[in-house]
Amino acid sequence: MRTYATAQHTGTDPGQCDATAVRTAPDGTRAYVLLDGIGRREETHRWALGAARQIAGTAARLGDAEAGLRKVYNLCREDAIHYGYSHKAAAVVAVKAPGKPLTVAWCGDSRAYLLERGITVRLTDDHNKRRVYPPTATYPYGGNRNHITSCLGAEGTDEDVTNRYGHPAIETRTREITGPCRLLLASDGAYEPHDDAGHCLYTECDGDDLIPTVRGLVNLAVDTAVKTSRALDPNRVYADNATALLADLRP
Repeated sequence: MRTYATAQHTGTDPGQCDATAVRTAPDGTRAYVLLDGIGRREETHRWALGAARQIAGTAARLGDAEAGLRKVYNLCREDAIHYGYSHKAAAVVAVKAPGKPLTVAWCGDSRAYLLERGITVRLTDDHNKRRVYPPTATYPYGGNRNHITSCLGAEGTDEDVTNRYGHPAIETRTREITGPCRLLLASDGAYEPHDDAGHCLYTECDGDDLIPTVRGLVNLAVDTAVKTSRALDPNRVYADNATALLADLRP
């Protein structure tokens, strides 16, 4: 029985630049990857697919989310420095080995959530301007959440990004898995509309069958974004690419 599923929706964009990948090592270690490609070009999508597969393969083989992401981050950084250009994507990686904790690594604003015992736990902290400039009484919206401060394909080292934004280029988290639960990886186009509308992600991800559940999650995100933007301005209806990966985990 397949224990994970992915779904994508282009929203109102003309193309899809997000990508997912899952790889399993011989010892049962499994890596889950989601990339939110920046831009609308087909070549960005192809690059994101290749990068996601490379990250997943490396992370599964090494048994660690940070090791997989950092290796590809450094390769993309070298391309950006030496060739003066690169594709870019927000990236989130999760690795679960049998009998070991879940490891998570990310750069950008794609998120990882753990859904267990009726509770949704967010495992990542966004790399964006809203984190750098959080909402205050004077500025209730804080910094621009769509301005990301780290991503795959950027030139900054951990020290560079920390000096500028107060967080490293790549961050990590470890979480003990004590019983059956679900892992959700989501692009901002998949989670922001739900956040803004006050939807319960645990409820949206609690279906018995993973495939229709994750499809329903991204479809509802796009529908919600379209309705919200239309209510604000009927001439500027917009919904971002929405991509999500949902997986059942066990200790």
